[in-house]
Amino acid sequence: MAEGHFGALLRKIEDKSARIGIIGLGYVGLPLAMEFCEAGFFVDGFDISQRKVDLLARGQSDVDDVSADTVRKFVDRGTFMPTTDDSVLAGDDVIIICVPTPLSRFKDPDVSYIQDAVDRIIKHIHPGLLVILESTTYPGTTRELIAEPIEKAGYEVGKDVFVVFSPERVDPGNPNYHTGNTPKVVGGITQSCTNLGVALYLTFLPKVVPVSSPDTAEMVKLLENTFRSVNIALANEMAMICEKLGVDVWEVIEAASTKPFGFMPFYPGPGVGGHCIPIDPHYLSWKMREKNFYAHFIELAGEINYNMPTVVVNEIAKHLNDHDKHLKGATVLVLGVAYKPNISDVRESPALEVIKHLVEWGADVIYNDPYVPRVAFGEDVLESAELSEELLREADIVVIATNHKDYDYQWIYQHANLIYDSRNAYGGFADPEGKIARLGAPK
Repeated sequence: MAEGHFGALLRKIEDKSARIGIIGLGYVGLPLAMEFCEAGFFVDGFDISQRKVDLLARGQSDVDDVSADTVRKFVDRGTFMPTTDDSVLAGDDVIIICVPTPLSRFKDPDVSYIQDAVDRIIKHIHPGLLVILESTTYPGTTRELIAEPIEKAGYEVGKDVFVVFSPERVDPGNPNYHTGNTPKVVGGITQSCTNLGVALYLTFLPKVVPVSSPDTAEMVKLLENTFRSVNIALANEMAMICEKLGVDVWEVIEAASTKPFGFMPFYPGPGVGGHCIPIDPHYLSWKMREKNFYAHFIELAGEINYNMPTVVVNEIAKHLNDHDKHLKGATVLVLGVAYKPNISDVRESPALEVIKHLVEWGADVIYNDPYVPRVAFGEDVLESAELSEELLREADIVVIATNHKDYDYQWIYQHANLIYDSRNAYGGFADPEGKIARLGAPK
């Protein structure tokens, strides 16, 4: 009976005998797998990358927020089973999809990874299965790409198989919030779907927020990241305005932040990176074009943020010019290529766009990043250079693209010829030699 599938699965979740399958073991899937293992579940981790599966099977980790010790503990216990064999999904009671959802070169959502995951699930589908999508995408995806194919396969969603959307809220490198303590939003196709999703996440989370539908949950994620994109764009535009007015935007933001209500600080930089902010708003813009609606605000914010690497390179060229040097032929040392401080993630990193533009302008670019020993750059692979006094002296200018905590900024200042700081690493720093130019600050 239909009630039997719901009740049996709920009991399995509550007594933690449900077996969890996670498709995609990246920045979202692997931390999630570890949380379920920690809560006492057996987890099958599926990924198409044999390299990644072999790495995890050896008890190693390629995700910043998951230690090798944690992976090794659950691999050794036999409660975490990484594999490239999707047949393991046949034995799972819950399957969670955590695959990439990039944009095509035309800025349209690429949902092929979700479709591949669903195809694998339907090969091994059975009554009493809960399917959850965590990958960020446009409103309607869960219904169109998961629920409808399952029903076409002969299963009634909400009675035989249960379908939920629960957006990932991973912030790599965040010292305070992580997968195990960030509240989860859950929206199911039916109320029974939602109830199972809530029960599942409450096995390790202190707070779960049910909403009325997967479409609402999908929209929640897009609002969260569009909010950030728009406010970062505002901060970036303010940086350009303040620079022209001879005002320090960083001082302005710091002072505005003292207001205890009605203001939240966002900061300018060389662009936006990571999988969320540069990409998620485009899902919404794309969806609204289907409805013959143009999302002006979202598109404008994206345009401002997209152009920031060009703004930064123009400022670097001006700073060199002010010291009788030219960008063409200059040796430029870029410090930091990760998209944010103190992590190794280079997805959509604006630092790579800065490097691309510098190369196009004829500069000889070298980079250093203590978290990123090498990085793909077009068809080439760039290697991080060892940061030394000699390297700093040889560079015509040092560009702070990512302000890692590992850098000794006083030492860098002592040995560098010129510095362009796009992250305010030198805010409040004495500059008696006039070496430093900062984004959004008067020269």
